[in-house]
Amino acid sequence: MTRVLAALACVAAAAAQPPGPWPVAESGVNVAPAGGGSGLVIHRGRIVASWGDPKQRYDLKSTTKSIGTVALGLALADGKASLEMRAGGCLPEFGVPPEGNRATDWLDRVTLRHLAAQTGGFDKNGGFTPLLFEPGTRWSYSDGGPNWLADCLTVLYGRDLEDLLFERAFGPLGITRNDLRWRPHAYREPALRGIPRREFGSGVHANVDAMARIGWLFLRQGRIGGKQILPADFVQDVRRPAPEVPVLREDLYPKAAARYGLLWWHNAGGGLPDFPRDAFWSWGLYDSLIVVVPSMELIVARAGPGLSEARDADFGRLEPLLNPIADMVRGPLRGLRPPYPPSRIAGDVGWADYRTIVRMAQGSDNWPMTWGDDDAQYTAYGDGWGFDPKTPEKLSIGFAKVTGPPEQFEGINIRTPTGERKGDGRHGPKASGLLMAGGVLYLWTRNTGNAQLAWSEDRGRTWAWADWRLSVSFGHPAFLQFGKNYAGSRDGFVYAYSPDSPSAYEGSDHLVLARAPSDRIREQAAWQFFSGLDSRGRPRWSRREAERKPVFTHAPGHVYRTQVNYNAGLGRYLMVQIIAGEETRFYGGFGIYEAPEPWGPWSTVYFTERWDTGPGESANLPVQWMSEDGLTLHMVFSGDDAFSVRKLVLRRR
Repeated sequence: MTRVLAALACVAAAAAQPPGPWPVAESGVNVAPAGGGSGLVIHRGRIVASWGDPKQRYDLKSTTKSIGTVALGLALADGKASLEMRAGGCLPEFGVPPEGNRATDWLDRVTLRHLAAQTGGFDKNGGFTPLLFEPGTRWSYSDGGPNWLADCLTVLYGRDLEDLLFERAFGPLGITRNDLRWRPHAYREPALRGIPRREFGSGVHANVDAMARIGWLFLRQGRIGGKQILPADFVQDVRRPAPEVPVLREDLYPKAAARYGLLWWHNAGGGLPDFPRDAFWSWGLYDSLIVVVPSMELIVARAGPGLSEARDADFGRLEPLLNPIADMVRGPLRGLRPPYPPSRIAGDVGWADYRTIVRMAQGSDNWPMTWGDDDAQYTAYGDGWGFDPKTPEKLSIGFAKVTGPPEQFEGINIRTPTGERKGDGRHGPKASGLLMAGGVLYLWTRNTGNAQLAWSEDRGRTWAWADWRLSVSFGHPAFLQFGKNYAGSRDGFVYAYSPDSPSAYEGSDHLVLARAPSDRIREQAAWQFFSGLDSRGRPRWSRREAERKPVFTHAPGHVYRTQVNYNAGLGRYLMVQIIAGEETRFYGGFGIYEAPEPWGPWSTVYFTERWDTGPGESANLPVQWMSEDGLTLHMVFSGDDAFSVRKLVLRRR
């Protein structure tokens, strides 16, 4: 499948829309992975790989469970059900037969969430099975529980679920009854109150084209075209880790409670270590799969003979199929090495577990930060709606303040008609740097030909804008940060770093540095540019941009968006620099460097070409969230298009 790399380079960013045929990437190829059968790999709405007959129907077995969540999502959207609804409340005969299930009060406590999460307590068989445990206390893979869920939804709608889904979802997705068929119930009476009865445990026969279209619905957060079919928060719920409980038959379903959402399996815990953590998938006997990877805009649909002889839920069985596809989409590692030698001050970075990352303000990115005079941290976001409650409109520049410790902080949007801007991506101004000094909040903006300064004397409520710009280089200027309200600064100047490029969207070979007296920041004539070191190693400064010299180099073209903060505990300047990449929101790398002076010399504290999650397009180490000894830090980054926070611990060398 490595031949598909050329195809991926040609894929347009704008995804195609069903229900029409899938476009085929110009260099899309047929492949023959282990297991045979049929398969489609859809990247950004185009077929980039395929095998077998995409129109041959297969018995999907337990992939039916995930398909059944479309009906559950419709019921939530229509207000007919909630996940916390008691199953017995919509179906009086719920759980019986067998009569022995009435021996406890467990039936009265089973909710629709329990049935979808496989914690309802029903035995494996798809018929009328006994309750094995109190709901919510254990995890047990079951067909009987999901089949009760299907019965509840049948009664709530009063109609055949197959007809419902073709009317509301399958048809609009371009799926025909030749593509997908749902057999009559094989384990219970074929009718429920005169309505055809369907299974969620099994029963759907479909081709991989139909499977991919169902994956598309979940990739698009429950939308078909411009219409929201399923609640977006429900689509998040199906892949959200649930509280861990003991697993029955652990030998067949290892660590399943931590790997299962609502009738979908997921990789949030990294059970597939080389596959994206946001991936989730259906999984039927003989390895029928609908794999959805939002971070890669990727769908994999596969059906046919099993990938191996095993019949357990060991994630390792999926690696031979999925890992090469992920590598195909990511492209090969470039073999980058740190541009500077290891630090003699600090290193051996220990990152908190991926699952502890706090993500707020979903759908917004950038997040430069500064420590205000009121002890709040001020930040700015782009292409989003900020923290909850979100702004009604999407902003290119929006402002917020963050209060509290990193383990329990709160984000509050600051509305400002004079500061907010609109415009998507590079077509709108964006915040690249913030600084509070002397009680005034300063803002560097990018995409403004090249950079423009603004300031606020009332903590972000009103803004004034400079009538001048940095028009040579400085496409992404960011202020050097010290302490509260710029306390502890090294001298009477403020400093700003930028890749040596007029654009915030291109990597550069070099990082450049400018400074201005802290009482003259608003004056263009006050800004000076680092122009090298003299014979005694002292910095030289020039008012001419053309005389600028780099303070950091990572060639060719690997210097990208950068933030630098002073770590008083270590007595060093810490730089976080993203490595330029196509989709750093979801996968990519960065470096952390330290130096004794703002201009260097730099050493490497940490470097990775591919982190275990997406670092986003910018990241920083807020000074307020540094420990007194400078060894415990928290990185704020825009991975997954959110205000993302992850703890890290350094070891002093």
